[in-house]
Amino acid sequence: MNNSIIINKKINPFKKIIKVTGDKSLSIRWVLFSSLASGISKADNLLLSEDVVAAIEAVKKLGIKVNFKDNKCLIHGKGISGYKYKKNITIDAKNSGTLGRLILGLLINTPYPIKIIGDQSLSKRDFNRVAFPLSKFGAKFELNKNHGLPLKIFGTKQSNPIKYFEEKGSAQCKSSVIFAAMRTEGKTIIKAKKSRNHTELLCKYLKLPIKIRSKKNLDLIEVNKVKRITPLNYKIPSDISSGSFFIVLASLVRNSELLIKDVSINPSRIGIITILRKMGVKIKFEKQKVYKGEKIANIRVKSPKILKSINCPPKFNAGAIDEFLVIFLVAAKAKGISFFKNLSELNQKESPRLEWGSKILNLMGIKTITTKDSIKIFGNPNLKVDKKIIIKDYLKDHRVFMTSVIAALAFGGKWNIHDKDSIKTSFPSFLKIIKDIKK
Repeated sequence: MNNSIIINKKINPFKKIIKVTGDKSLSIRWVLFSSLASGISKADNLLLSEDVVAAIEAVKKLGIKVNFKDNKCLIHGKGISGYKYKKNITIDAKNSGTLGRLILGLLINTPYPIKIIGDQSLSKRDFNRVAFPLSKFGAKFELNKNHGLPLKIFGTKQSNPIKYFEEKGSAQCKSSVIFAAMRTEGKTIIKAKKSRNHTELLCKYLKLPIKIRSKKNLDLIEVNKVKRITPLNYKIPSDISSGSFFIVLASLVRNSELLIKDVSINPSRIGIITILRKMGVKIKFEKQKVYKGEKIANIRVKSPKILKSINCPPKFNAGAIDEFLVIFLVAAKAKGISFFKNLSELNQKESPRLEWGSKILNLMGIKTITTKDSIKIFGNPNLKVDKKIIIKDYLKDHRVFMTSVIAALAFGGKWNIHDKDSIKTSFPSFLKIIKDIKK
């Protein structure tokens, strides 16, 4: 079967209303929290991507029953200490760094070693960044020489509370430590660089013993042992990371307007909105509300006549870390030179995304200057691509694929983009929504 897509025609101006799939970060966290709850939790609009299915399969291996009824996912939690640990368990995190790292925090008490594996891309990512703090609780780890997967975790009977400074702005590392602290007697204190806070918001909504004090650049988090988690019935909001591709498409196609319904606008996730507004894109939040701790709104986007370059303040990085590839496309059409820095974390993703961002722009004819953690983009407001471009060998990074599709539709040229199945990890309906917009 052909696993590539050919795009050889720009998209026409459009005015559309769409709804994207459930938020991946919230979907995986719902699965993990629900597996620890005392009773049955139900979810609507759960994202059934490969990453989320991998999370479901992981908790099933730990003795948790999961079933589907009337388009709802039901998880039969057995309590905070309800996992059944068996010998020779292997958990396959597939492509999901969120699952691979977060679940380690839930396994610190396993009496038997548990093996974590992943796909080619995930296996290359750094797991020492989470193994190091978790080892302070008393767990032990066997990692390969590159600190990637596969790894083994050896639990401890008596975990100890820790003090931990999360300095990379990684929500995955922070969340893994929070999960470990939930299973540990005493008070764990975390000082964390600002990053996504979905885990903390769910803890607060569930009234778990967690305290958060927000400073200018840091959060101070105190976590005590959790005795009980109530079941969590949840309608998963739509994913702003998925919506970002269509936000950018509407920004780049003159005389276009788009409304995306019921999107999570968690302040730790809307860096792309802040950045694009500064670049001249007209974006409004409509019908805002708070749902179980998360802010939700409809997002309306109108294409501007002129896009402005940006010297992007690093304080926006954490809130846009998954969206920079597609943000770079906006900078490619902006008037002037855009500069993005302190982005080394981009190369800790499914592929070295900073390199791929530069490569895609260069193939389009845009000049860039890159370092190991920064990129200058020399924008061209009149950019039109009229050549053949092939995108392949990118470790099947779903965001490289989707960014390339948006570039092809916005700028023209003849694109052959390989590995379209990569979208199954996070956004299986991406191409269907593209097709609906083009109608």
